[in-house]
Amino acid sequence: MAEFVMKDLVSKAGLSAAYRIESAATSSEEIWNGEGNPVYPPAKRKLKEHGISCDGKRARQTVKGDYGRFDYIIGMDGANYRNMLRIYGGDPEGKVSLLLDYTDRPGDVADPWYTGDFDATWRDVLEGCQGLLERTAPKNGNAGRI
Repeated sequence: MAEFVMKDLVSKAGLSAAYRIESAATSSEEIWNGEGNPVYPPAKRKLKEHGISCDGKRARQTVKGDYGRFDYIIGMDGANYRNMLRIYGGDPEGKVSLLLDYTDRPGDVADPWYTGDFDATWRDVLEGCQGLLERTAPKNGNAGRI
C-alpha cells in the first residue's frame, strides 16, 4: 500500500519526475514459482476506495544491491527493519528507517494481515507517507529514491 500511496502523493505534488518509488518484500512468502503474488485483494480494494491503482504490481524480494539503488529504505515494522539490516549487511549510510519514524508517533504500521483492519493500516500508511514526502520533497529540484 505504501508504494502506491507515496506515488499518489508525489504525483499530486507534481514531483513524480524527482522520485523513484518501489516496494519489495523482506521475506520470500509472497514470491513463489519465480513470480511474485499480486497485491493482496483487500489492500487493493482499500487503495481503490481512495482512487489509487496498483494494477500490474507483483511482489519481489529485496536484495543486497537495493541498498545502493535507493537513498531511503523504509520498513513497515520492526521485523522488516531487522530483515533489511540482515539482507543489506547493516546500514552504514543510515538509509534504513520505519515509515512511522516520519510521524509524531514512531512505531510499527498496523499489520492488516493479522488484524484485518485495513482502515488502521491506511491511516498509518497515509500519515507516514505524508511525513516522508514532507521530509524528502525537493527544495532545490533534488529528491530521493525511495
